[in-house]
Amino acid sequence: MKKVITPMQITAADSNSRTITGRIVTFEETGNASIGKVQFAKGSIEATPVLLNLEHDRTRRIGKTLSIESTDKGIDATFKIAETTAGNDALVEAQEGLRDGFSVEVSFDEYETLKDGTVRILMGELTGVALTSEPAIRSARVETVAATEEEENTEVSDSTIETEETPTNEGDEVDNTVTQAEAVETVEAAQSVTAAAQKVGGWKATPRIEITASKYLENKVLAATGDEAARQYVLAADNTTDNAGLVPTRQLTEVINGLGTTIRPSIDAISRGTLPDAGMTFEIPKITQMPTVGVVAEDAAFTEQDQNSAFLSVDVKKFAGQQKFSVELLTRTSPLFYDELLRNMVAAMAKAQDKYVNDALVAGATADATGIATYPTAAELLGVVARGSASVYAATAGLANPFARNILMNTSQWSNVMSLNDSGRPIYNEVTNPMNQPGSATPGSLRGRVAGLDLYVTANTAATTDTDDSILIINPDAYTWYEGTSYQLRAESTADGSITVGVYSFGACATKIAAGAFGVNKS
Repeated sequence: MKKVITPMQITAADSNSRTITGRIVTFEETGNASIGKVQFAKGSIEATPVLLNLEHDRTRRIGKTLSIESTDKGIDATFKIAETTAGNDALVEAQEGLRDGFSVEVSFDEYETLKDGTVRILMGELTGVALTSEPAIRSARVETVAATEEEENTEVSDSTIETEETPTNEGDEVDNTVTQAEAVETVEAAQSVTAAAQKVGGWKATPRIEITASKYLENKVLAATGDEAARQYVLAADNTTDNAGLVPTRQLTEVINGLGTTIRPSIDAISRGTLPDAGMTFEIPKITQMPTVGVVAEDAAFTEQDQNSAFLSVDVKKFAGQQKFSVELLTRTSPLFYDELLRNMVAAMAKAQDKYVNDALVAGATADATGIATYPTAAELLGVVARGSASVYAATAGLANPFARNILMNTSQWSNVMSLNDSGRPIYNEVTNPMNQPGSATPGSLRGRVAGLDLYVTANTAATTDTDDSILIINPDAYTWYEGTSYQLRAESTADGSITVGVYSFGACATKIAAGAFGVNKS
């Protein structure tokens, strides 16, 4: 499913009725959107009621559809604006031309690509509408465009004249609309500059022109309508030899992040529970002494051994982090910044939680009595699994499932397992699963199967080599991770205008039977 964001123009805003009206989709017209040149086929989008938000931020709802109608030309909608501070501001900004653009979000998977590269959408779904400002050029009032149309008798779209977007991040919109009056001014300016510089001593010279982002975009608009002077301006501006550094640099919405991940292998390798709704500690009853039954002679007294129990006290831990940044950075940049910041903070919290559980497993695990000098060979690995499974069973025999079922290892041990081979033939790193293969550990997955145990690979450990407990054999029922809801805290500091964003959560790892884990021993 692909997604497109395309800007449109508001036609009316009424503060008394608290409504904003405009065309949100135009059929059979080619324009430029977030994915390039786009055309909506007639009837390709169903007029479905949606919510209205600010700048594609779905956490900032300001209104909902009052009416929406599909015509032969496109889809027109009227939105009822909520009586909130943000809603009041939106009405004023729309009326004053400060934030007077509509931008729709459409998800689609049925389309065709025309010869000029235009993506023609055949069937899509309207998923959102946003009230946006124009980040690149001044937006024209529709009334002004209509008046110009009558005076100049020029055929212009009722909604917008569109051209290529300026570099933006996902979620930022560019309203590529200019008035006819502005277009005339730009043409005259471009023509005068071109005429003055075009001929010098009978030969043509490269025009010396003023290159700014606004002028470049205005001439892009005019060039798209067929204006030759504007086309010459764009060609001159795109001359990277004479105008080095002045050609706009495109910025992709892709974010490269090789650091953050929400994978928690240590937690996945044990059982899970729900954190109690209150308190920073909780208790779990635990049997500490079993009663005995023995063989007794006739008329002899019964053997007597009382059952004893105690409470296992489990501490609840808080995992928290925050970042402080300016209000300008939040409000004047792409929503992508805040989304990526929150995603990375959640990833950092997941890493801290997984390391905490791994530390608990290492602290409680029984050490292998047989030491391994270096990374285990295939035979030594099987020995670790066999001894660990027996040790875990002996310690957890009273549980409903007393067997070792998981094996957890760090990335260096995972690498060693993938390298184990029989005369050059991989033992575990084999995707075709030949007969007698004892499991699977491949570069393409952090989950696998080793010697009858489910494999989990974690990078969230302090030990990165073949140290003690770099391989753990685990009965998941012997350890339980209790977790509540993850919370997000956002607060604004009025003292310096900065914003603090924090994430925090509570979790607890209960070591129910410490010997339910068994660790490799580096001799």
